[in-house]
Amino acid sequence: MATYAFRMYVAGRSRRSQAAEENLRALCDFYLPGCHEIEIVDATEQPALAEEERILATPIVIRKSPLPGYRVIGDLSDRSRAAFLLGLPDSGRPSPEGQRL
Repeated sequence: MATYAFRMYVAGRSRRSQAAEENLRALCDFYLPGCHEIEIVDATEQPALAEEERILATPIVIRKSPLPGYRVIGDLSDRSRAAFLLGLPDSGRPSPEGQRL
């Protein structure tokens, strides 16, 4: 399986930013165990990078690889939908009973 790389932009350490990060990590651990890299960028600390990538809202996650890239805005609380929108493998499969994804 290819390694998936994600960059998530947040604005500070707000509750919503933290939830988005936790949800992305849970998605990757479930769908891409051992095959993912996550970079968290605080847009308030690195505004030039956020501007370069044309970030207009946070939190947002960008799938950098494999191509094509995808962007999903929000806290990823609807994990099944987020997995589908990020093009994660097997994201159409039902999540295990008792595990919220």
